[in-house]
Amino acid sequence: MNTQNYAIAEIAGDQVILEPGRDVAVPKLDLEIGAKYVAAKILFLRTGETVAIGTPYLADTSIETTVKAHQRSDKVIVFKKKRRKGYKVKKGHRQEYTVLSVAQFGTAPEPPAPQTHEAEPQPVAEATPATPPKSRPRTKTATAKTKALTKESKE
Repeated sequence: MNTQNYAIAEIAGDQVILEPGRDVAVPKLDLEIGAKYVAAKILFLRTGETVAIGTPYLADTSIETTVKAHQRSDKVIVFKKKRRKGYKVKKGHRQEYTVLSVAQFGTAPEPPAPQTHEAEPQPVAEATPATPPKSRPRTKTATAKTKALTKESKE
């Protein structure tokens, strides 16, 4: 990442770094080769000295990419075995992914200018003292009554 322009975007659930003129691999997208894909969920954008950080995404910012290829990663072998039981399972898996080519992208959106006009002060409602919640009078529980009866009967 030696360039001055780059962005961090969320594409198909993964966060990827997008740089102009670079290719990036993302989880498989259902698009044809040569189709345009617009990454609208931009988390971070740096253009020169300007930095924009989204909360969580930047509004009115998107980066256009082109689908370059659909490929599969190297095979991952899954082997299960239970000793002395004759149980062995060997499976392989190749994850599919899409290669996107990033075009040049524009500048970061300008941060909102601070408000210069003074707003009229809002009237403040007078605070009323908080009243404690009303509580019910305590009553004896059934266990207290039975304990008293058992003491009388013993005497």
